[in-house]
Amino acid sequence: MGRTNPTYRDALRAIEERWAEFRRALRRRDQLRFDRLFEYAREHADASGLLNHQNPLLPALLSIDLEQEARLDDHEERLEELEAAVAANDDQEAAPPDTNP
Repeated sequence: MGRTNPTYRDALRAIEERWAEFRRALRRRDQLRFDRLFEYAREHADASGLLNHQNPLLPALLSIDLEQEARLDDHEERLEELEAAVAANDDQEAAPPDTNP
């Protein structure tokens, strides 16, 4: 016998289909961002499916938050590296020239 509940991936696909008109109304650049959000949700579909939550939108939103948090962490790390490189460059420029022959 088949499952009585749809899989999480099926539920996520149904959510995306319900939001299709909204997506079509978005500007093209925002349509790409919208699609990316559902990609984030699909990245965590295995964990979300294990939760078997009554409202599949909630695990999808948490999955999106997790992916955006990871992106923020990556950006913060890159920013710290760039700030350190700029500070090192500023220190080199501020150092007095070497006068030894």
